[in-house]
Amino acid sequence: MVIEPEFSRLIPLSEIGVGAVERQIRANTEELAALAKRFELPSIEKLEAKLAVRRDGEAILVEGGMAASVTQSCVITGDPVAAGIDEPMLIRFVREPEYAPDSEIELETEDCDSMFHDGKTIDLGEAAAQSLLLALNPFPRGPDAETFMKEAGVKDESEAGPFGALAALKDKLGKS
Repeated sequence: MVIEPEFSRLIPLSEIGVGAVERQIRANTEELAALAKRFELPSIEKLEAKLAVRRDGEAILVEGGMAASVTQSCVITGDPVAAGIDEPMLIRFVREPEYAPDSEIELETEDCDSMFHDGKTIDLGEAAAQSLLLALNPFPRGPDAETFMKEAGVKDESEAGPFGALAALKDKLGKS
């Protein structure tokens, strides 16, 4: 089953020659809403990228930058947290390997910033979308998060983790 990306900007490989091909891409309102739904975000207000695409041997190298404006949910209160993202992009597109469904694929360290292409096109929109997802703060906090934690009885971060529970147990044992 092939899933169509919400923000797709295809470039045929035949358009990529010896020199770099410059592209500026920007998601429209519908694409932003669909990406927000996919990434489980309250909203994405902007996603754009300025990229240079060139051949690098058998691979296609995409280099440039991605900028976005998003709204995430505070992990403590659930309140909206606005975030601006401005990240460099460096992605290597390589031909999707042929493999049997039951076989394993081993990725090398240099493969971690790689995406696959089908031998015909690369998708700059999906590359920008995946770069955005990787750039999001995994634990966004709003301005009221600390107050909310204190009101809930958590004095500081160390009390919320496993070592905080051990410290509380140690205190109880010491008082008996």
